[in-house]
Amino acid sequence: MKKFFVIVFLFFQVQSYAQNNFLYEKPPVFSECDSVEVELLQKCFDNQVFAHVFNNFKVPQEVTDANYTGDVVVLFEVDKEGQFRVIYVDATYQELKDEAKRVFGEFPKIKPGTYNGKPTYKQYSIAVKIPLVNQAVATKDLSNDEDSTNINGELTELEKAAKTEYDSVNMKLVPFSNKEYTSQLNIPFTHSNYAKFDRSINLVGTNSHTASKPYMYEDVSAYYNFQAAVDTLAKDINTFAGRKLWNERLVRVEGKDYWFTIDPIFDFEVGKDTDADFSSTYNNTRGITIQGGLGKKFSFYTSFFESQGRFAQYYNQYAESIKAADEAAIVPGRGIAKAFKDGGYDYPVAEAYLSYTPFKFLNVQFGHGKNFIGDGYRSLFISDAATPHPFLKLNTTFWKIKYTSTWMWLRDVRPEVEVDGAYMPKYMATHFLSWNVSKRLNVGFFESVIWNNANNRGFDINYLNPIIFFRAIEFETGQDAGNALLGLSGKYKLNDNINLYGQFILDEFSLSDMSGGEKSWKNKFGYQLGFKYYHAFKVKNLMLQTEYNKVRPYTYSHNTVVLNYGHSNQSMAHLWGSNFSEFVLIGRYHYKRWFGNAKMVIGTRGLDFNNGVDDYSYGGDIYRNYNERPFDTGVEVGQGNKTTTFYTNLQVGYVINPATNLKIFTDVTFRDFNPEAQTATALKSNTVWFNIGIRTDLFNWYFDL
Repeated sequence: MKKFFVIVFLFFQVQSYAQNNFLYEKPPVFSECDSVEVELLQKCFDNQVFAHVFNNFKVPQEVTDANYTGDVVVLFEVDKEGQFRVIYVDATYQELKDEAKRVFGEFPKIKPGTYNGKPTYKQYSIAVKIPLVNQAVATKDLSNDEDSTNINGELTELEKAAKTEYDSVNMKLVPFSNKEYTSQLNIPFTHSNYAKFDRSINLVGTNSHTASKPYMYEDVSAYYNFQAAVDTLAKDINTFAGRKLWNERLVRVEGKDYWFTIDPIFDFEVGKDTDADFSSTYNNTRGITIQGGLGKKFSFYTSFFESQGRFAQYYNQYAESIKAADEAAIVPGRGIAKAFKDGGYDYPVAEAYLSYTPFKFLNVQFGHGKNFIGDGYRSLFISDAATPHPFLKLNTTFWKIKYTSTWMWLRDVRPEVEVDGAYMPKYMATHFLSWNVSKRLNVGFFESVIWNNANNRGFDINYLNPIIFFRAIEFETGQDAGNALLGLSGKYKLNDNINLYGQFILDEFSLSDMSGGEKSWKNKFGYQLGFKYYHAFKVKNLMLQTEYNKVRPYTYSHNTVVLNYGHSNQSMAHLWGSNFSEFVLIGRYHYKRWFGNAKMVIGTRGLDFNNGVDDYSYGGDIYRNYNERPFDTGVEVGQGNKTTTFYTNLQVGYVINPATNLKIFTDVTFRDFNPEAQTATALKSNTVWFNIGIRTDLFNWYFDL
């Protein structure tokens, strides 16, 4: 595997640079090239390297005796001091590798390459042909574009050009310029990462739209300089391994009309849950992520995670309580898991998307992942608490408006709704209109609908229209044909450092029942109120956030149970479902590469008893039929098996590589979960969970169940 990555890296390195970049950079210069014109310096450098190799390389006798024919591929570097250093040699014989290292070790010290006049390192690769061939050309022929080593009377001019085509690919590479930071790629959504630039995009007077996430780099780069932020954290390290560990992506390639990067993904953790009956917790994730751009309008991203883990006991119990048919568990937010060794889970996850911007005001994304709508830590509209799923998203931005239409392919994985052994498919469509009413006030309008494949309906084309009202379609196709919700959001910037935000979600509303004052079950709604304080108490980079969420019983549920607001036994909105109230307090701080996060959640939930005596739905489980309720009036938040939750987490860590967001961290979690009556799915617990790990931080984990 190690050799594979090195070889991949080898073929993706810069061999030489395009002529139009010579005004800003120069290759290393041999003394023989001092009088050569600037535009021919690279060819002169190549010529000197080939000549030195041809004049000094001694083919080992063992290779000669074997009549071997092939190449010795050498990846080397000229550092800031002008010294040659071999990075990697690929050859069939070890003797050839040793000889290549000897020859390159005898190169003289030369003038280093420069970028904007400053010395810099340069990396190259060459293929030394065995038997030896003089691949250098005479100095007088440097301006000739033809490859003299390929000239013979039997080749046509087209054939001569064709034989140099492969090598010309590397000749057209340019220095990597981090186009990622201005591309149409999504910024990996983690609350801690977004907190770094949250203030910048929320300044009074900006015309930004901050609710629909994840953001694209292109949108945020107008307010926050990603390159400067990474450069500020860069360590002054010149070695190849040091740069890749501390500053850069593993493989990064850029041409005139394309770029891409390849990086490994790690999440290695070990911990201890004092309330568990097993020895330790762990997570072992290995993966790879590839991203890039083709031209100015097309970007792509893909990642694959292979993971095994065992978490705190309360988390394992919840994962098993929402398991899919015939499987061990569903790891919340990640996916279906198989049993692994002693109480662990094996849960592979893949995420990918294509991003295309045909016009300045329109971006189209199609992929497999998650989305989030809201300015808070939680969302009552769409959150990233559930597992990844296929989606199609259109973002349209003009004037003071951003309009987001998203279509999602979801599934119900419960055994009772399986069809011929396959999970039940269902579909979801959402519209979100964000309007900057003034330089301080933003208002958002949200609607969504979920429907299933009843009567072989499939993906209903009625909901494909991006500018239609779903509630009207629901009435037209039949009230049981879909489950539509409406929402309203708002954000107000008191000043550059303080803003208020909120959401209101409406599932069903009966004015007569509301005015009757009888607390009808039909009044299914929820709301969120939040507050963010940047540079809190004049401490730079300290952000404080408070948030209150309350959702009435039976919100998000339906009498046709597959039409609930869920996916893979998880809520598509708040991970607690409904019938709860919650207070959240969060603090985030970063200084250079160091960071700290603190979180406290206090909440009250109304769970079901499910004890064979009282099997009513009290409105907390969105997967239950709301017709199974015990009464129609007097419905209150927290009814049923009243449960209090107290959760705190403190995390500190250090960012190893800001380009990939690789970090080392340690944290401690305290959770007190106290139901009035213990049931099979509501077990009283008092957890203290210590954890330490190293992680490529690309998505949110929600352990505050």
